[in-house]
Amino acid sequence: MSAFHVKLFAPNSFLNLGSTRLNASPAAVPAPAQAPEEITAERLEPRVEKKDGYFVLKEKFRAGINPQEKVKIGGEPMKLLMENRIEELAKIPFEELDKCKDTKDDVDVRLKWLGLFHRRKHQYGRFMMRLKLPNGITASAQTRYLASVIKQYGEHGCADITTRQNWQIRGVTLPDVPAILKGLDEVGLTSIQSGMDNVRNAVGNPLAGIDPHEIVDTRPYLNLLSQFITANSKGNPEFTNLPRKWNVCVIGSHDLYEHPHINDLAYMPATKNGRFGFNLLVGGFFSAKRCAEAIPLDAWVPAEDVVPVCGAILEAFRDLGSRGNRQKTRMMWLIDELGVEGFRSEVVKRMPENALERASCEDLVDQKWERRDYFGVHPQKQEGLSFVGLHIPVGRVEADDMDQLARLADEFGSGELRLTVEQNIIIPNVQNSKVKALLDEPLLKDKFLPEPPILMKGLVACTGNQFCGQAIIETKARALKVTEEVERLVSVTRPIRMHWTGCPNTCGQVQVADIGFMGSMTRDENGKVVEGVDVFLGGRIGSDSHLGDVYQKGVPCKDLVPLVVDILVDKFGGIRREREDEEE
Repeated sequence: MSAFHVKLFAPNSFLNLGSTRLNASPAAVPAPAQAPEEITAERLEPRVEKKDGYFVLKEKFRAGINPQEKVKIGGEPMKLLMENRIEELAKIPFEELDKCKDTKDDVDVRLKWLGLFHRRKHQYGRFMMRLKLPNGITASAQTRYLASVIKQYGEHGCADITTRQNWQIRGVTLPDVPAILKGLDEVGLTSIQSGMDNVRNAVGNPLAGIDPHEIVDTRPYLNLLSQFITANSKGNPEFTNLPRKWNVCVIGSHDLYEHPHINDLAYMPATKNGRFGFNLLVGGFFSAKRCAEAIPLDAWVPAEDVVPVCGAILEAFRDLGSRGNRQKTRMMWLIDELGVEGFRSEVVKRMPENALERASCEDLVDQKWERRDYFGVHPQKQEGLSFVGLHIPVGRVEADDMDQLARLADEFGSGELRLTVEQNIIIPNVQNSKVKALLDEPLLKDKFLPEPPILMKGLVACTGNQFCGQAIIETKARALKVTEEVERLVSVTRPIRMHWTGCPNTCGQVQVADIGFMGSMTRDENGKVVEGVDVFLGGRIGSDSHLGDVYQKGVPCKDLVPLVVDILVDKFGGIRREREDEEE
């Protein structure tokens, strides 16, 4: 099993680990910000209270709340799991569930706390199930189990690798859910608290523990964080009533594969007075109305305080975050309101010793590091072993693919697969004597290439409207088709990261891409309404990360290929292939 299990402490207590820390150089640490003068003691009163084991919004703060908050007040979502109400729900005919508002809310909203997303618009009666997968590590037995689940759903069943380094499986029907949850538990997996107003999958270095150049092995930290947040997969009501979703990552290498600048909390390796720890970045997020990069909290924690500070930040967000306009309920909005220093003081109040050290200037991330490509064969820190990075086109896999990947992990590696935020897979711990045989496997020759075409390397796509009811356009097949056509017309000398997202919720993270495509409806040259995209340019990842900007709005999808060719030539040094042919 890939999971590192420990018996979890009580939800309110914090595990003491050791010493860890996060931050940048002194110039990157801002002077402490002053909280706005208007912040009153009344504003700092917690908006939630604990009743019968669950946090609920206080009566006095219920005016102007959004519909999702009303659903939570109408029925605690975690009771579906923690009081086993899912068993009762699964026995009710699906059409009957829709006749009652409460059970309809269960289906469309509350089940998301169990990682189940009803695909009402495109797959009525079927669900996508999102798994927790700390650090993106999955064992062959887990992968086979997921394959067995989706296999029974035929054409409705498939799986996706997400941009948060985890699995999503599709086609699930409600009567099967109790048995699936039991099966997940038996193989060391869970889907609990993976959707809606919860902490999403904890992201880490996909090369953790095997990279000769890593700063720290992120796996123990992420396992502990995930166990803490979910109470060892049993459900933790301390953190199930947040104002909105919340993302966390631990940085393990100079490559910043984890994209710290787009997380609500990022742990950045740094030393302080001879101790190892992390500086903290907070508030990064994407939404339909606003995208913001994470900012320094001016705080450092030793390794043993990784879990306590996460709990303190979550409690501050849970207690004080806005529950009104859904577009203004991510944690950065609270930081804006209180000021960085004001928010930091609220975190300090919730730390076990009411103390939090200031940021360290001893950043361990090399700011001039050139981000490495993990595709193909690379030596591990362990002598005689290599890891092999595979390209999974737009992250889509079928049941047979998963069985084959599990077989390869067993036959050539240690039975482990690593998922990446770019929707790809790494097979670690391959004996060097077996590398050639692995590369000769048909799956790696025909479908999941270790050395994909250069423009395919950085291709990412969200689910799109094939399954997602919020997506405006189809993304996965279109992303592949456009990229294939562009590759025939232009050559480039380095990978160009191209991300596709079906709607402004930007699950495909277009703002971090070199070129991003966000689904929209637009008009063609004849005035006809057609599927289109807003094109983004200039997103950066790594030490000089920043978000991209809109380059052109409302481009019909049928007109994209020539536009992308022009962008590659004008902005990225691409050469049109007809000119190449003439020069030869």
